[in-house]
Amino acid sequence: MPITNQTIVPHLWYDKEAKEAAEFYTSIFPNSKITNVTTLHGTPSGDSDIVTFEIWGQKMMAISAGPYFKINPSVSFIVNFDPSRDKDAETLIDEVWNKLSDGGVALMPLDKYPFSKRYGWIQDKYGLSWQLMLTNPEGDERPAIIPSLLFVSDQCGKAEEAMNFYLSVFKNSKQGLLVRYPQGMEPDKEGTIMFSDFQLENLWFTAMDSAHEHKFSFNEAISFMVYCDTQEEIDNYWEKLSAVPQAEQCGWLKDKFGVSWQIVPREMDEMMNKGTPEQMERVTKAFLQMKKFNIAELERVYRG
Repeated sequence: MPITNQTIVPHLWYDKEAKEAAEFYTSIFPNSKITNVTTLHGTPSGDSDIVTFEIWGQKMMAISAGPYFKINPSVSFIVNFDPSRDKDAETLIDEVWNKLSDGGVALMPLDKYPFSKRYGWIQDKYGLSWQLMLTNPEGDERPAIIPSLLFVSDQCGKAEEAMNFYLSVFKNSKQGLLVRYPQGMEPDKEGTIMFSDFQLENLWFTAMDSAHEHKFSFNEAISFMVYCDTQEEIDNYWEKLSAVPQAEQCGWLKDKFGVSWQIVPREMDEMMNKGTPEQMERVTKAFLQMKKFNIAELERVYRG
């Protein structure tokens, strides 16, 4: 199943470890596989591996493109181990935790918490962090893997505004749960978002505020690729999402909350996976010159 069937795909940026990290993740989670590896030549970072893979059915992408951005816990991935979906959920959560612990650091130990009888937050050896949770089978069903946005520092208190903004930008979207901090949970302010989730184009996200001191914030190391069928769609997302002109480059943009998105033509995957080396080189050269992607121009260059 091609990765492009999913409209929004989480994208991870590594210095050199994209392939190695993808192999690590696909060996740990059920229903996981690497679907494609392409090497781009002549980029500003030299040769870049682009890896498409699936983790527990969730499509992902990773690139090795130099030491420019470092993954941090402002974006993590919640992993739902649901006993109603998987009879081995309790055993599996421990197995996955142990494998991710190899060279990793526990941010919250795997233990019992008020919101889950088994939960832990771990940063793996590649810097990516995961929130493993034994889900309450009575609750609303959610996918196994969900990207999670943590609003900290000057973005703290903006989780609700961000969620409403994203719901307005993407046509097929809906809000899920919304839980606010009660009184007495200082430094977190009463009424800010303790937990929320929402769906954009079939991909679930969670968002939460944290007023605790964190030494990280959103950056380009984790971005979200939005696949578009038409130039009109590209223009629309670009106009609504892009808020930092100097961040606009090669289809990348940054929104007003600091989250990075890549607005890409769906057919670009086809060009990069099926094109001849000459075609791929021409397309790479062309898109490196662009800020917002121009589909007609990429097609023209591809055809030569």
